[in-house]
This record gives sequence, C-alpha cells and structure tokens, in this order.
Amino acid sequence: MKDEIEYQIIKSSRRTIAIEIKPDGSVLVRAPRQAKAGDIKHFVDAHSDWIRRKSEEIKKRSEEAKNTERLTPERKKELAELAGEKISDRVHYYARLMNVTHGRISIRAQKTRWGSCSSDGNLNFNFLLILMPDEILDYVVVHELCHRKEMNHSAAFWNEVARVIPDHVERRKWLKENGRKYLAMIE
Repeated sequence: MKDEIEYQIIKSSRRTIAIEIKPDGSVLVRAPRQAKAGDIKHFVDAHSDWIRRKSEEIKKRSEEAKNTERLTPERKKELAELAGEKISDRVHYYARLMNVTHGRISIRAQKTRWGSCSSDGNLNFNFLLILMPDEILDYVVVHELCHRKEMNHSAAFWNEVARVIPDHVERRKWLKENGRKYLAMIE
C-alpha cells in the first residue's frame, strides 16, 4: 500500500474540490464548505498518482533552481539591452510578414511569462528569451503577434500561429520543458 498523502484543507464558497501542490511540495486541497472529510479523502486518493508525480516534478525543479547560477544585476541589464535589439528586429520582421501592427515593445524580467500582448497592441517580452535558441524566441514573438488577430487561444489563434510557425507545437513543448531553467536564473 502506498503512503498516505498528507494535505491541508481550505474550505470556501467554491463548488468543486481542487488540489494544489505548493512550491515546498505540500498539498493543499480547496473544497466547498459542505464537503465531507470522507469525500475529500476519496478525491485525494483518486488523484494520488497525479499528486505524487507533480510533487516529484516540483522537488526536481526546486533542486535545479538551487543549482542554477543567478544573473547579476549588471548581466541582467546587459542581456535586456541585447534582447531589446534582437526582439524588436524579430517583431518588425514578423509583423510585416503577418501584416499586423503593434504598439510599444517592452523588455522585462518577468518570472512567470515569456511574452504578452495588451488589447492596445503593446508587446512585452522576457529578456531571458535572448538566451534561448532563435526558433524559440521567434515562436514567442509570433505567438504574441497572433494575438493582434485573435486576443484569445482559440482554434483560429492556433491556426494563425501554425500558418507562420508550422512546428509551433514542438517549440512550445521545448519552452515548457526547458523554460524553468532560465527562470531560475532570476528567482
């Protein structure tokens, strides 16, 4: 028999039970106020494989982060300047290719995002993209420019991304698998 999973319960006015794995690996269960302890335990037990897998992933990421060299403020500034030049060039190239306009381009040290596009067309990019392979940087640029046509992640949006970057699924997967290593440099 597998070890019991320890968890903390937070009850609120929500309608469903949800499981959250905290960065320290602890398990938080959010449940409706009227949920019975037995129902919550059954839910946790039914998701125990997922909980264990996610907990291991989080522990692994935490260890990787501890072993990652942090960027100095000077190096961050230097990389941000390089990123600003290169990303601006790529945005202008792809905007012309895709026949879209955009507003201001900003380079930031974001801890959770690689890029974003506002409803005004202003684009934000993470300076860490400069350290990644060019095809990943291009994917993020195209992704954000596609929001100039579709401000969502609908099928039409992904079709637009695929029109410009046919292998976008592989690039997105690479970013998901490798992005944490880069983010750990600024955490």
